[in-house]
Amino acid sequence: MINSISNTVLLKSVVSKRFFSSSAKMSSQAKPRHLVSMLELSIKELESLVNRAAYHKQQIRSGAVNTTQPLSGKTVSLIFNKRSTRTRVSSEGAAAYLGGCPMFLGKDDIQLGVNESLHDTTKIISSMTSSIFARVNKHSDIQEMCKYSSVPIINALCDTFHPLQAITDILTIKESFGNTTKGLKLAWIGDVNNVINDLCIAALKSGIDVSIAVPSGLKFEEAILSGAKEISAENGTTLKITNDPLEAINGANVIVTDTWISMGQEDERAQKLKQFEGFQITKEMISKGKAAENWKFMHCLPRHPEEVHDEVFYDEERSLVFEEGENRLYAAIAVLEGFVVNKGKLL
Repeated sequence: MINSISNTVLLKSVVSKRFFSSSAKMSSQAKPRHLVSMLELSIKELESLVNRAAYHKQQIRSGAVNTTQPLSGKTVSLIFNKRSTRTRVSSEGAAAYLGGCPMFLGKDDIQLGVNESLHDTTKIISSMTSSIFARVNKHSDIQEMCKYSSVPIINALCDTFHPLQAITDILTIKESFGNTTKGLKLAWIGDVNNVINDLCIAALKSGIDVSIAVPSGLKFEEAILSGAKEISAENGTTLKITNDPLEAINGANVIVTDTWISMGQEDERAQKLKQFEGFQITKEMISKGKAAENWKFMHCLPRHPEEVHDEVFYDEERSLVFEEGENRLYAAIAVLEGFVVNKGKLL
């Protein structure tokens, strides 16, 4: 969560203006469109990205060869200040699938934060590459990169949003419920974090009711919550926040959680475990909460046993976690295609 006043102002700008980047003009070309969060996509644009991801999945699984290679001869840079498994593999795989050359730039590989500012780094790297996947700490870092980049910035995770995961999750839900999302209910049992911030918005835009259970004392950023409520009202979906997991699970078709201890919070482990007592997802909890008969479980990984019991996580009929993980590749392909190949024209 973001606590600073300056970042709160930035979030309110996202919600009210639905902007994709700074309004500052590049001197020699039109400002590129960036992917920052789900707030900035229209319902139809999100649907299009999910459908394109499904298309590419079908093509790859059928063994079809991608002969177009629209990013041939171009470099796709990955600036990662945080370690990653799924995001790195899917981003590099997406670039390669579209004919591009992925270039991984970890925090120990470049001068960023040591001898060079984010402004200077963004200007230089964007001048030599077709796009930048940015996996950073602060949401304000994503905003600054969008301001100064001459190529699309794709938010590969910041402390407030995780749009690639949200697109992935909607694809996974759609595949698992007869190619539709309308009328479903999603229950989130866990922390207030970047994953649910974007998943909540994406689900509401996709016709999915959302019920969120978080421990007492945890609250959503007001700008994100107001944006979610606005979307809910516009799209005829419902949003409910409670401190009771059983209440959230009632009638849910999709049950989701995530890590309680994010990267950088390892020192807070004991405190977090106490705070989340009673939030481990078990089959007993799901039964007591009276989830829908066709319920499925999702987790964006990596997973820890305290978050969800093995009986749920490894249930081959109920758990979608590994399909969800694979779908990160197809979501990344759809985003690269939409924002880089098609220059942000998603419809």
